[in-house]
Amino acid sequence: MTTLLVSEIFPPKIGGSGRWFWELYSRLPRDAYAVAAGSDPDERRIDRATDLRIDRVPLSFPTRFLRPSSIGPYWRAARMLTDSVRQRGVQWLHAARCLPEGLLAAAVARRCGIRYACFAHGEEVNLSNRELTPPWHRRRVYESRELGWIVGVVLKNAAYVIANSDNTAAILTERWGLPSERVQRVHPGVDIDRFTPGVDPDVRARLRWSDRRVILTVGRLQRRKGHDVLIRALPDIRARVPEVLYAIVGDGEERAGLERLAASTGVVDAVRFLGEVGDDELLDCYRQCDLFVLPNREIAGDIEGFGLVLLEAQACGRPVVAGDSGGTRETMDPGRTGLLVPCDHPAELAERLAELLADPARLESMGAAGRRWIEERFGWDASARSAAEVFARWP
Repeated sequence: MTTLLVSEIFPPKIGGSGRWFWELYSRLPRDAYAVAAGSDPDERRIDRATDLRIDRVPLSFPTRFLRPSSIGPYWRAARMLTDSVRQRGVQWLHAARCLPEGLLAAAVARRCGIRYACFAHGEEVNLSNRELTPPWHRRRVYESRELGWIVGVVLKNAAYVIANSDNTAAILTERWGLPSERVQRVHPGVDIDRFTPGVDPDVRARLRWSDRRVILTVGRLQRRKGHDVLIRALPDIRARVPEVLYAIVGDGEERAGLERLAASTGVVDAVRFLGEVGDDELLDCYRQCDLFVLPNREIAGDIEGFGLVLLEAQACGRPVVAGDSGGTRETMDPGRTGLLVPCDHPAELAERLAELLADPARLESMGAAGRRWIEERFGWDASARSAAEVFARWP
């Protein structure tokens, strides 16, 4: 029996969930699992380097789903997925997200007489089921209802929904009313053999971090990640830690606004936008920073579902700080490996970060505890075994 994962975000595309699916399904039995991944100009480099069975399918669609212009792309993708299901003898579909993969999985599963399960990451199911508050905008109301209706169809018809955290599972059962037996928990993990501690003065010099106390954030530049809150906190932080540097890895729609904010706040010299970087450069950044911070907060129902980057930073022996919202609490041992801080406003974040940066002994202790925490709970091999056990229980 073959299970086919359908995932638009999959290497070489960059993203935490894509990394999760790569690491997870690469460790599952080759004869039992295959992947239908989104098309990418660089896909051959990845596909030739693995024996994982991968079909490439165009899975990028317009954001509005119930409109005539969306029908053609979805129909073509559904036809290609149907061919993969029949050629590979697929009995189960795993949808990487409710949309667009879950919508496709629901259609193809119905057409082929098979079942599907859908991963839920937190932010999408929270957004799709939120209550709108005034001032209402007609288009916003329509799009929210459209999104909520489609996600509801996907969740209702899925045999199982795979939650990435307890927080996501609670949203599914309490807000969507799914029976608890249909909600399965599978935490993401981290490659503990690759993400390891390794402070190196030569690497810090190459990064131009030698004389700085470096705060690092990794992630797409979007509002819920809270980069703006940390930039606003920098004047108070560097009043106590003058040599502080905020290094930002990632790109996205908020970059121009964040650059303007750094200028207007007077901290251009304390903020460095690194953009998207390769795997080796990312590992260097994790290892050489003094403190990893993900200042996430909820924006109109948009939440951080889990926070894979927090696992990667702790695996590298770095202390972490995250916003106290969404599923980030489950990535750390609060107070021992990191701190949870409300990040709706910069004042408390500035206070906590300045305290930590001024206490190197505490940073070192938290980082060592974080490495042990990850080794015990979040290695990819352990995560894959847990997922395989969950999938094997399904009739």
